[in-house]
Amino acid sequence: MARGEAREKRSRGRAADSLERTRKAFARRQRARRWLTWRYVLAAVLVVGAIGLGVYALYFSSWLRTEGVSVVGNAQLTEKQVLATADVPTGGPLATVDLHAIELRLKALATVKSVDVSRKWPHQVRIEIVERTPIAVLDRGDRLTNLDAGGVAFGRLTKAPPGLPRVKIGPEADSDALVEGARVVAALAPKVTELVDFVEVQTVDEILLHLRDGRLVRWGSSDQADDKAAVLLELLARKAQVYDVSVPGAPTTR
Repeated sequence: MARGEAREKRSRGRAADSLERTRKAFARRQRARRWLTWRYVLAAVLVVGAIGLGVYALYFSSWLRTEGVSVVGNAQLTEKQVLATADVPTGGPLATVDLHAIELRLKALATVKSVDVSRKWPHQVRIEIVERTPIAVLDRGDRLTNLDAGGVAFGRLTKAPPGLPRVKIGPEADSDALVEGARVVAALAPKVTELVDFVEVQTVDEILLHLRDGRLVRWGSSDQADDKAAVLLELLARKAQVYDVSVPGAPTTR
């Protein structure tokens, strides 16, 4: 009987030890699951806090407010003109400044060929302007303006600057004719440009060069401009009053 009781006692001890190990293992798993859950909760709280701080910094704090505007690329336009047209709101959040609206206002200026408006963190709006390049002076009789290679008139002038030929338009000339006239001026060789007093644009196909010495060149349209310029340089060696290079393969003089 003593031996049987001893075996039973050992058996109960082993069972108790096994139960205790199982209980401890279960408790460890429970703690691990609770810690994993709290890790997710803590991570979510940190993410929400970071987003909230970012939103506050961008839209409500004074940390990233608009305090100034930098302008680059302007030469014909003054900085005062650019700023007045851009009308950038200051004092508010830089993130809420409507850059597209500023670009549209600046593109309304004829002198502006293209513009890029961007945020310069933390406190500035940057305006980068590309202005039109004048190749001639458009003479409308009562006023002078610049003319670029695309036929766009811009910027009022008090007098014609030296080195730029004048362009005059006839009563039947439309915007397409003005574009053709600009293309002719852009294609003229420097040696020819020096001789020109003004370019007269009557229609898209009837463009005349009035030379400084009173001679006249019938240029025609802007087509084959390089060939016409080369032919004209040869023809000018001949004594004549009118030179017709509208068909460069068959020029005439009289």
